Amino acid sequence: MTTAVEPDGAPRIAVLDILRGVAILGILFMNINDMGQSVFASYNDIRHLGWSAVDRIAWIVREVFANGTTRCLLEMLFGAGMVILTNRAAEAAGQYQVLGRYYLRNMILLAFGLVHVFVLLWPGDILHTYGIAALIAFLFVQLPGKWLVVVGLNMAVFTFISGVSDFSVATRRNAALAGVVVEQRAGLPLSGDDRQIIADAATARARKTAITREMAALVTREDRDRRGTPLTWAQAQWRTFMVIEGYGLEVLYVWEAASTMLIGAGLFKLGVLQGGRSRGFYLGMAAIGYAVGIALRGVAAWQVMQFDTAPQIDWATAEVGRLAMTLGHLGVINALTMTVIGARLLRPFVSAGRTALTLYIAQTIICLWVLFPPFALNLYGQLSWAPLMLVAVAVDAVLLWAANVYLRHFDIAPVEWAWRSLLEGRRLPWRSPKPSPGAGRDPVVQRG
Repeated sequence: MTTAVEPDGAPRIAVLDILRGVAILGILFMNINDMGQSVFASYNDIRHLGWSAVDRIAWIVREVFANGTTRCLLEMLFGAGMVILTNRAAEAAGQYQVLGRYYLRNMILLAFGLVHVFVLLWPGDILHTYGIAALIAFLFVQLPGKWLVVVGLNMAVFTFISGVSDFSVATRRNAALAGVVVEQRAGLPLSGDDRQIIADAATARARKTAITREMAALVTREDRDRRGTPLTWAQAQWRTFMVIEGYGLEVLYVWEAASTMLIGAGLFKLGVLQGGRSRGFYLGMAAIGYAVGIALRGVAAWQVMQFDTAPQIDWATAEVGRLAMTLGHLGVINALTMTVIGARLLRPFVSAGRTALTLYIAQTIICLWVLFPPFALNLYGQLSWAPLMLVAVAVDAVLLWAANVYLRHFDIAPVEWAWRSLLEGRRLPWRSPKPSPGAGRDPVVQRG
């Protein structure tokens, strides 16, 4: 597949651009519910966003096939980019210069993310998280591909072990409580251990009730403020970000991102991410990934829909299911690029991948500053799960078209231009110099 080139003349890899384009457009399906309705409702009660039959179908499809996978794919691609950029820079500079340049690049990205949060008012920003995570992941970039994957799996291993422990504790507590209830109904006297079991269960219920009430209060306040004035809307967005930070979730987000970046870097070095394996390999990877991902995430979605306090398998398998489903997507996309029809269908996403950062910011501007704020269309709270997903389809379709049209006239997208200009310390050109007459250039074909 024909690709563009970087400002320094290095070729871009078409498959990575396609994957990046699919991921950046797909991430809107994860964000639009938090843009069009309460962010905290997603943590508390998804029924707050609507729960008709069609809403349930939309939520299930989103939860099983998409939730977290676009973010996972972006993190993998960030890891691949880390390898590409450092290898390219190492050809022209020493180790310390490469380190300094890469850290500067991500400090600028971190600053962009903070502007995204506090100026454009999107509390779900991932740029600042990736900027921090990349600084950590970079320390391992020289490891061989297999070891990068092994080290990167630490998040999945930790969540599995921690989740199994929590699941086991909750299951044993519920089983013990059920036994005590049977004894009570039979009129048997309670032992000291029985009373302790009852007390522990009561404490767990009280803790759960307190969290539920706290989240419900946050949802109520968020709904009120985001329907109010521009000032209350802005304050609500800032408050949401600070609450998330206050819960310490940023640490988990950074850890997840850094771990997945290492997996992506490893898969790139192994030739998997960029289409360096056979079509059969990718079809097999897709089959295994989907089999594991659909099974784990399907059970987890069913358990969530029970809306009870029973232990959930997702406590242990969330990261495993996310990675498996993402590898399934990765396998399908790579397999499609190896067919004529598939390559044609996916070709428009090359442009989306080349303008990914700009499209990500454009999603925020369209949704938060046009569709849902109180001073514009004011659609906040009026669309449930299914309509929100349809709006995401429409917005993405417009952005995909715009990206392809834009790159017919320019070589670099606006936000990418600002990022790279700051990194280079000079104003980069919007277009590459036109070749002299008769100087023609062969198209660059790059798959791996």
